[in-house]
Amino acid sequence: MAAKKTGENLEEIKKRFHKDEVDAKVRSLIPYTTRWHNIFHVDAPYSLISDPNGLCKCGDTYHIFCQWNPVPINQNWHKNKSWMHTTTKDFINYSYPELSLWPGDEYDKDGCHSGCGFIEDGKVRVFYTANCRDENYQRTVAQRFGTLQEDGSVIKEEIQLYGNPEGYTAHFRDPNFFYRNGVRYFAMAAQRMSDYPAKSSRPTNGCVLIYKEKSEGGWDFLGEVKTDYYDFGYMWECPNLLQFSDMDVLIVCPQGVHHQELKYENHCLAGYFIGHFSVDSLDMIHGKFHELDKGFDFYSPQVIANDSRHILVGWIGMPDLTDTVESAQDGWLYTLTMPRELILHEGKLRYRPVEEMKALRKAYQSIDIFNTTQTSAQLAKASESEINIKFGAARKVQIAVKWGEEKLLMEYDRDNQIFTLDRNSMKLGGKGIRPFNDGKNTDVNIGFRKFKLFANLDLQFRLFVDRSAIELFLQNGEEACSMLIYPESDIAPVLEITGDKNIENISGKIYELGGLNYK
Repeated sequence: MAAKKTGENLEEIKKRFHKDEVDAKVRSLIPYTTRWHNIFHVDAPYSLISDPNGLCKCGDTYHIFCQWNPVPINQNWHKNKSWMHTTTKDFINYSYPELSLWPGDEYDKDGCHSGCGFIEDGKVRVFYTANCRDENYQRTVAQRFGTLQEDGSVIKEEIQLYGNPEGYTAHFRDPNFFYRNGVRYFAMAAQRMSDYPAKSSRPTNGCVLIYKEKSEGGWDFLGEVKTDYYDFGYMWECPNLLQFSDMDVLIVCPQGVHHQELKYENHCLAGYFIGHFSVDSLDMIHGKFHELDKGFDFYSPQVIANDSRHILVGWIGMPDLTDTVESAQDGWLYTLTMPRELILHEGKLRYRPVEEMKALRKAYQSIDIFNTTQTSAQLAKASESEINIKFGAARKVQIAVKWGEEKLLMEYDRDNQIFTLDRNSMKLGGKGIRPFNDGKNTDVNIGFRKFKLFANLDLQFRLFVDRSAIELFLQNGEEACSMLIYPESDIAPVLEITGDKNIENISGKIYELGGLNYK
């Protein structure tokens, strides 16, 4: 009979965390020397990073926190949930990552989970979920404030909410602030105990809860955001409620949504609703759910909204799939996306890397080729390709990034308006995980993703290739695709474009990219 899990002893947990030692270890590992550590993405110095947290701008400085395990024990990667912190003014030069928030008292001894950042009295403040388990391994959560100090640590402050509301499970986390008419609210990821189990494939449903700040202090629980997606996964994580002019955008990460043809193909989803949200009725009058990213590996985004820009940072990773992450053999897992700006255009979000990233461009080569069925170009180990393909007679076009015999294959089928990502030719790492649509929480390992994409006469793309992270932006940012790649050979890749018939024109530039600077 298996031993019963019990909550860990607080004093033993506290002994694991020594900020000075952790920070010194991080500095000793930079610049990175392992073969898959990325050049222009923010990586884990060691161990596992995940959800971006606490994103905010104070003066001219951006603060980026993210989930991190600074004390891996027996490759239990998700244990010891803490926050890593780094700053930047230009998304090129960063402060050394450091340990900022970690378990240390009776409220958060079993993990400092996700939360948001904000500025108050000129100081960076955070609001996070503290996680504690008792001797029976039962979870209790609390929502808590903290303030960033000059040494990079967060001083923990008063508990704002303790426990979870009636009718919802203890999977109650990821608070995120928003403002309406000068009043502060926060959105909360939650898991509803289903009122209608006969209609649901699971006993729980994901949802978002809303709290309003009282004038005398404290918070009023207003209730649940009302959407048309009542039974859409068993948990909604990482809510962000944004405003674009007169439109509202609700970003959520549903878990347990069953695959449908040409959509919802990942293990977990990240996406959004666009419409109008009322803080009075809590109705979200919205259109359909759109995925934020169509790649294999994208989850738990968070957004900085200021300076007339909405800047998103996501996690290039996927929950519960650490056994597919090849870099674990080198002691680290996952990376963050490049910061990308969100633009609302004709009822959908579009995405583009922030303009500051262009400062990474170094040497480049121009391409301008007419009437060909195939062309290729050598890439650097860190590169950006900005290419326009004018189809001409070609009905199918393939774009391949090749490391010797291995390749990431991308194909556009004009007759069916379908774009395909295929990494079956890669020898190492995950292929692609999606749930069976059989009413069970089983997964199947496949190596491709397909989705609809409109391209009439031209296909335009920006392709960013790092050592183990790839980001693709299609049709001026109409779709984005993020994924992890682990080439067996430590060589610079080749970009190859092939048509089934003559392609009228392939034009653009290919840049070698420099790396992020830490200091």
